[in-house]
Amino acid sequence: MPSTSTLISRLNAIQSNLQIDQLRSELTLLRAQAEAPDLWSDQEAAAQLLSQIAQSEGLLRQWDDLQELLSLEEVSEDELAQLEKEVQQLERRALLSGQYDKGNALVSIHAGTGGVDAQDWAEMLERMYLRYVEQGSTEQIEDRTLAIERKDWKVEVLDLVRGEEAGIKKVELEVRGSFAYGLLKAEAGVHRLVRLSPFNAKNLRQTSFALIQVIPEIDRSQAVQIDEKDLRIDVFRAGGHGGQGVNTTDSAVRITHIPSGIVVSVQNERSQHQNKATALTILQSRLQRLKELQDSEETAMLKGEFREGSWGNQIRSYVLQPYQLVKDHRTEYETAQVQKVLDGELGPFIEAYLTQPTNA
Repeated sequence: MPSTSTLISRLNAIQSNLQIDQLRSELTLLRAQAEAPDLWSDQEAAAQLLSQIAQSEGLLRQWDDLQELLSLEEVSEDELAQLEKEVQQLERRALLSGQYDKGNALVSIHAGTGGVDAQDWAEMLERMYLRYVEQGSTEQIEDRTLAIERKDWKVEVLDLVRGEEAGIKKVELEVRGSFAYGLLKAEAGVHRLVRLSPFNAKNLRQTSFALIQVIPEIDRSQAVQIDEKDLRIDVFRAGGHGGQGVNTTDSAVRITHIPSGIVVSVQNERSQHQNKATALTILQSRLQRLKELQDSEETAMLKGEFREGSWGNQIRSYVLQPYQLVKDHRTEYETAQVQKVLDGELGPFIEAYLTQPTNA
C-alpha cells in the first residue's frame, strides 16, 4: 500500500500534464462567456461551453479534494486504497494531454486489399466504432477509466460510398465529444481481418484489409487559412440513407484543394450551405495536420497517396479462422474475445496504446 507522501509525489508529477493552473484561469473565462445574454443563440455552441465548464470543474474539484485528503495526518488503509484509485485515474487522464486530445475526431475508413471482402470488412469496422461511441454514451462500460470521458459522445456519418456488391468503399465519421481525438487516435492505421469468406463460393479463408485515418477536428479560426482560388467546389446529388436514390437532393459538396490534392466530400442530409461549411472545416483540419506533420507516411495518407491497406503494415489483426484472436502489433495486447471487440469493446486496446512508453 503506497503512503500519502508517495501519492502526493505522483500527483505532483502529472500536474503540468493536467495543466491545473492553466485550467483554473481558463475556467474563469469560460464562466464569463456562459453569462453572456446571447448564450443560447447558438444552442450547440452553448451546450459545448457548458459541458466544457462542467468537465473542468469536475477535474479541479477532484484535484483539490485529493490534495486536501492527502494532507490529513491520519488516513485509514481503506481510505488510502480509494485515494490511490483516484490518483491512478488522474494519471490516466494525464495521458490525454496532447494539443488536440480534448477535441472532436474525424474518422475515415477505407476498404483496402481484398475486394468485396475488404468492403464488407470496412463496414464491420464502421459498426465497431459506432458501437464504441454508443457504449460510452450509455455508460455500459463505466468501470473503464478511459471510457468515462465518452459520456457525451455523438457520431455523425458525413460521407459514405457503398460497394457495388456489399459493404462500403469508404466512410467519413465525425465523432464529437470530450477527448474523442485523444482516444480514437489509437485506432489510426491498417486493420487486418482473417476469416472464411462469405463471398467465396468455396468458403475459403480470406485475408482483408482496411485503413483507418483519424485526425483532430480543428477550429477553423485556429486552422491554416485557405485561399478560395485554390479550391474547386463541386455540388452533386446526395442519396438517402443506405445509398438509396430516394429523397435525393443537390446538397452534397465535394471540395478539392488543388495545391495539395486533398479532396473532401460531405453528403449528409443537410443543406448545401451546411455541407460546404462542414467540408471546409474538415479540409482545414487536414491541411493544419499536414502542416504540423513530420511523418512522411501520414502526410501521404492525408493527401490521398497512402499505399493501399495491405499485408505487412497492419497495426492490428482480427483472426476469426482457424482460431479466434484480436492482436495489436504495436502493444502486443491481445484477446480471444473477438466478438466483443467487434461489438465495440475497444477500451483495453486504446488504454494499452496510450500507456505504452512511446505514447505515455
